[in-house]
Amino acid sequence: IQPREMTSEDKLKIIYMETVSAPTNIACIKYWGKASAKYNTPINSSVSVTLDQADLCAVTTASASLQFTKDRLWLNGEEEPDAFQSKRFRACIDGVVRLASDRVDPKTGNILVKKEEWKNMHFHVASYNTFPTAAGLASSAAGYAALVASLAKLMCAEETYPGELTTIARQGSGSACRSLMGGFVAWRMGGTKEDWSDSLAEQVADENHWEEIRAIIMVVSDAKKDTSSTSGMSTSVATSELLAHRAKTVVPKRMEAIEKAWLEHDFESFGKVTMMDSNQFHATCLDTYPPIFYMNDISSSVIRIIHVYNKWAGEIRAAYTFDAGPNAVLYTLQQYVVELAALMLKFYPECCEDYISNPDFATEVEAFEIDEELLKAVEKTGRIPTAGDVKKIYYTKSGPGPQALGAERAIIDPETGLNTYERNSMVEPNSKTYSHKTFLSELC
Repeated sequence: IQPREMTSEDKLKIIYMETVSAPTNIACIKYWGKASAKYNTPINSSVSVTLDQADLCAVTTASASLQFTKDRLWLNGEEEPDAFQSKRFRACIDGVVRLASDRVDPKTGNILVKKEEWKNMHFHVASYNTFPTAAGLASSAAGYAALVASLAKLMCAEETYPGELTTIARQGSGSACRSLMGGFVAWRMGGTKEDWSDSLAEQVADENHWEEIRAIIMVVSDAKKDTSSTSGMSTSVATSELLAHRAKTVVPKRMEAIEKAWLEHDFESFGKVTMMDSNQFHATCLDTYPPIFYMNDISSSVIRIIHVYNKWAGEIRAAYTFDAGPNAVLYTLQQYVVELAALMLKFYPECCEDYISNPDFATEVEAFEIDEELLKAVEKTGRIPTAGDVKKIYYTKSGPGPQALGAERAIIDPETGLNTYERNSMVEPNSKTYSHKTFLSELC
């Protein structure tokens, strides 16, 4: 029996949807300042570590149907009524629509949606973050990466050149382009092409290249920052002479040095460049007029302790970096991560249940005995252990890019097309993990 071809009435009833999770990433060489506001491109290249999605990710369901009367977005359970009038959202949606291809039923081989039909549909998108939004933990990077990845999966998008989807994601949020790949990822500034299509992400090494890398994230504040990154960048470009010097002279050398360090597993060099670049980024924020303050006294105390720790160790065992916020990201190696976390716990004591995200790791950390000489050295910084200065500690590592999730993880109702998300949840361990290349090859 030949399968019956769908009628127009049948097509009108169907809601197509895909659910994807995408990681956050934390830059080691910072992007700060736009070369083109129209294309959302940077004045300098940057590079970041993509973090594992066990605790930190965005989960997004993208759906499309002929029955939808308008585009709609829900973020963390709340509808954003004007979101789809946003230039950034439209750039992501329209960009993926241009790359759309036929959606085929894998069981029958029948074409469910022809590529030219996608432009006749409206989209409903629901998304949530498993970590604080707009607090300097790159939530926008994860969110826009998940948006583009879910739309690409939904519409079976086909790139016309490698990295094209990353150029779409960066039009939503610049650093989102790096979250479409796992491991150590560079965002090449581009600028040789008129349409900035060469401003794209490129994987330096996947998440398995340096398996010993670990990260501790200390959430100093989970509140929304008072100066957005977009606003801060604009003011810095207009007023900071240091920023221009940094982009032209300093960053190219640091990019070369840190990529070499990562590929050669050279933590001493990687750590030094990471810390120096974080310091210079925040120096440009202070050089901005009026100055921008993203870090606070707690952030500064973490910096002092890390330098004391490295001096005690006689080598760089830990490296700090701060994005546009007060939260500290500490990179280290597996053999030192318990020691480092124990030191942080000693001087930033537990303030709540599940203070350390991973229970097994928390047990190891709490049992670890810190060297007395190290404790004495840190005490000389003037840090007085105070519960509540740090709200939460995440323990994580380098991880993969977007993951395709099953239909059971969808947060849009398949019958109504409306948001169903109400409370936080985490990516399940059995989520299907893809490298960037495999994810693209299996979009449909």
